Amino acid sequence: MKKIQWLLAIALTGLVGLAQAITLPGAVVSADWLFNNLSDVQVIEVRTDLASYLRNPECDTDKKTGKQFLVEVGGHITNSTLLDFKKVRVERLVDGKKSKFLIPEKADFEKLVQSLGINSDKPIVLVPIGQDMSDIDEALRTYWSFKVYGEDPVAVLDGGIAGWLGDGREYVTTNAQKAIGNWSAKAYRQELIASSDDVAAASKAGKPQLLDARQPAQYLGLAKLPDVLTFGHIAGSKELAPELLAKPSNGELYFWQKNSYDALMSANGLSVKGPTIAYCNTGHLAAGGWFVMSELVGNKSTNLYDGSLYLWTLEGRPLVGVPLD
Repeated sequence: MKKIQWLLAIALTGLVGLAQAITLPGAVVSADWLFNNLSDVQVIEVRTDLASYLRNPECDTDKKTGKQFLVEVGGHITNSTLLDFKKVRVERLVDGKKSKFLIPEKADFEKLVQSLGINSDKPIVLVPIGQDMSDIDEALRTYWSFKVYGEDPVAVLDGGIAGWLGDGREYVTTNAQKAIGNWSAKAYRQELIASSDDVAAASKAGKPQLLDARQPAQYLGLAKLPDVLTFGHIAGSKELAPELLAKPSNGELYFWQKNSYDALMSANGLSVKGPTIAYCNTGHLAAGGWFVMSELVGNKSTNLYDGSLYLWTLEGRPLVGVPLD
């Protein structure tokens, strides 16, 4: 009898633990929300500038108002873990050819996340630098990768660490060692990934709509990155420049409300309801277009072209743009 009571007590304890598991308010969380729920989530800071994680932030003082403002990000949120964005995308074989900038295989992604000390028992909040859309897209590309591998309780901190510091919140510059975590992929959502053939079919048929998430000069073919072999954009695509995706405030970037994104999409000739494929140069900025369309606008029939124009032009597929002298 005592053994049965003991087993029931353990079971009830487990149920209570599940009932108390925190629910994220959405794909984006505010600094206030994170501060109030910090002990109930796992924080991953996604950066390319790894040295900034352990250095103090740099501030200056406005000569007119006497108010301090953030010049350069430094430090991190207590008990967070640093993720090198360069590890979020890897080189893999595509149809027998090596291609860079792709999502890791399931086992490799699990190993990467576990190395950060991340477990499967708490939601995950991703923290970008928050001063430029490119660095925010590092967190959004990581968010997309988690979604591909079935992780639903994941969100991004609005304003990033820049907003956190700008609010005067506490930070640390010490690196706490964490044990290997037990996080594991819960699914493989192929529907979130577009292939080159999917994009070619969309370009020819006019649907799904193609969202080009690059700057206008690159879209028009006036400029390109070295990783893309030719100038221009995929025929039939519509541009949504990255600088449109967030609003600046005191040197930090914050997401717009849904109605603003609806208007931006419409102004750029994009439907907020139609099936969509987002792409860019290498699949980095495309994460911003995908995140806004899928997670903030609510168009769940949106996917991302992994590899993007790097892979497209590597395969010898055509681009169009304005004539160059």
